[in-house]
Amino acid sequence: MSLERIRRLVERFRAQVSAPPEGTRPFEATGVGLQLLESMLRARHLDLAAHELRRRGHGHYTICSSGHEANVVLGHLTRPDDPSLIHYRSAAFQLERGRQVTGYDGVRAIAESLVAARTEPASGGRHKVFGSRALGIIPSTSTIASHLPRAVGLAVALERMQRLSLPCEARPDSIALASFGDASLNHSTALGALNAAGWVVHQRLKLPLVIVCEDNGLGISVRTPVGWVEERLRALPHLRYHSADSADLMQCFRVAQEAIDACRQHRLPQVLHLRTVRLLGHAGSDVDTVYRSPAEIAAAEAADPVLHAAWQLVRAGVPPVDLSALEARVSREVEAAAERALGAPKLMTRAEVMTVPTPRRAPPNPQEEQPSRALADTEPLTLAQGINLALREAMQRYPEALVFGEDVAKKGGVYGLTKGLLAEAGPARVFNTLLDEQTILGMALGAGLMGMLPIPEIQYLAYLHNAEDQLRGEAASMSFFSNGEYTNPMLVRIAGLAYQKGFGGHFHNDNSVAVLRDIPGLGLAVPARADDALDILRQGLTLAREEGRVVCVVEPIALYHTRDLAAEGDAAWLARAGEPRAEPFRARIYPASGADVLGDAGALGDAGAPSQGGARRLTMITYGNGVYLSLRVARRLAALGIEARVVDLRWLTPLPKEDILREARRTGRVLMVDECRQSGGVGESVAAVLLEAAVPLQYARVSSADSFIPLGDAANLVLLQEDEIFEAARQLAER
Repeated sequence: MSLERIRRLVERFRAQVSAPPEGTRPFEATGVGLQLLESMLRARHLDLAAHELRRRGHGHYTICSSGHEANVVLGHLTRPDDPSLIHYRSAAFQLERGRQVTGYDGVRAIAESLVAARTEPASGGRHKVFGSRALGIIPSTSTIASHLPRAVGLAVALERMQRLSLPCEARPDSIALASFGDASLNHSTALGALNAAGWVVHQRLKLPLVIVCEDNGLGISVRTPVGWVEERLRALPHLRYHSADSADLMQCFRVAQEAIDACRQHRLPQVLHLRTVRLLGHAGSDVDTVYRSPAEIAAAEAADPVLHAAWQLVRAGVPPVDLSALEARVSREVEAAAERALGAPKLMTRAEVMTVPTPRRAPPNPQEEQPSRALADTEPLTLAQGINLALREAMQRYPEALVFGEDVAKKGGVYGLTKGLLAEAGPARVFNTLLDEQTILGMALGAGLMGMLPIPEIQYLAYLHNAEDQLRGEAASMSFFSNGEYTNPMLVRIAGLAYQKGFGGHFHNDNSVAVLRDIPGLGLAVPARADDALDILRQGLTLAREEGRVVCVVEPIALYHTRDLAAEGDAAWLARAGEPRAEPFRARIYPASGADVLGDAGALGDAGAPSQGGARRLTMITYGNGVYLSLRVARRLAALGIEARVVDLRWLTPLPKEDILREARRTGRVLMVDECRQSGGVGESVAAVLLEAAVPLQYARVSSADSFIPLGDAANLVLLQEDEIFEAARQLAER
């Protein structure tokens, strides 16, 4: 059905190009108009090629641009140094902007994306996305409006980098641009981003952002109420509204130029309401005749922006025969590109799919070799003090580093972890955001793409969930879907886990890390002590800065200010700042040492001579609060003559498999101490590591219950307790 419809559109262009209706106004600059029409025709014929390839069993993606081709004016009026996140109906935009880059072949690139060719430059055949680093188009998948918080972050970063005099590929008048569909306007992510844009300007800050809503009146089959998009966009505070009809390319050109020029000059956000039509079904599997009448489809075809653009050129004096010749040439060009794409190599192995180029994003910082001023003469530290020290050190070493989130500036965070950073680094680098986790992470995504080193804070783990797609759908997928051309360097700090003595209930004691461990490519760490925090944050920032990695650090709130371990006043949980350890993704080993394991700081990786196992020895594998509890249990076990080594995983993704296997083989007995609820921790993954390696051992696991956490003392009824760990360890050692 869609193939027949798009063929009909092409034939209609050929039959009617020479007969513009009365009242058609001319396109005043015919040279520019012919160029724009050529890109629009290329987009149209690539849509035809997409359906032809699918009919032949070679095409995989037919969300087409037909009816949205007027976005070509945006590709013409913006520059490759204007970072852009564009709607999935933006073929004309990409083709037109590609003219500004020498040697770029937009037709070949899109044709190869249709057949998922490995040589396709945007994603290496992994997805049908518009994007190119050379063109300044950042690949975005079709997740509803999820790219808009990033767009706000890009615009903030453009201004922030100038304010901080940081090197930047963009020019002083560069702007950010983002486009999306009308149905997405109702999504919380879009509303949050639009609200954030107004919030920034309300504080008299600059925000060079053009937001384009391409309104075709349909969200798959759901109609957008007539007038709703205009009313909603006009109501946005501090965002100037512009509107144009795609059936009038000259109007689109003038209005888009007005919006873009205003944004460049005044550095304030503009909203362009681009009224479009959808000429086909939503995608290849969508039969729109089920919910659209023949009259409605005919009305959409009558508003075809490609044909209307041609008519405007005819009214300006361009001979129709020239336009017919242009269309015929484009048809042959696209058809030939599609045939060549069929012979392009495809992804053939799992390794090819998963191997994404990771060019070094930034050179090593020579300051890392120098002692930090923050480390001078430090006393033993709590976990909170260690994190604060690591952040101070990062701000000294990396001028591009930013710390932001809720309450992080003057207050210093809910638990004081960012205290003093504002005074040391200044308000351009340490600042509060509005209370919206989507915006916080979107700011980080935009800042990282512009070359900064964002360190956002999420106040509680339970608060992450309303914004988790910014990590899953946007951050972690970027390198994969851009074939390594773009990365999302960031270190996200998240206060989390449980054991706060009943304070706050579930929303301040979320004890599940499963949602983070399920994201491909994301690094996840949990520090337990001050020196662990220094170590992990240093490693995480290096991974982000040099490899473009996304690293999340979940900080155990209950251990933030803990000083003692076995008895009041023993100060055994304090730790001194140490020198950086070289390797990330390593566990920390606390060897058994009789009755006195408490003062042992533990070693990275291998620790102690190999053991042949034997009676009354075991290995306890754990992390976070579990380290604290397990070390207390180890002391009690030592009094019974049971030697217990404690392995602090530290990195939950990827797991330190070598350390797990080695320590399991030392004793032949493993107790997994998983503080998270049974379905949301890491115990199952640790067991899988041991099982797959066929390690001969006895294994047991203890964990918290699969329950939300209630208030008060009732929390202890569902959280893993020290006595449970002790009893499980004793039974395992005596088997």
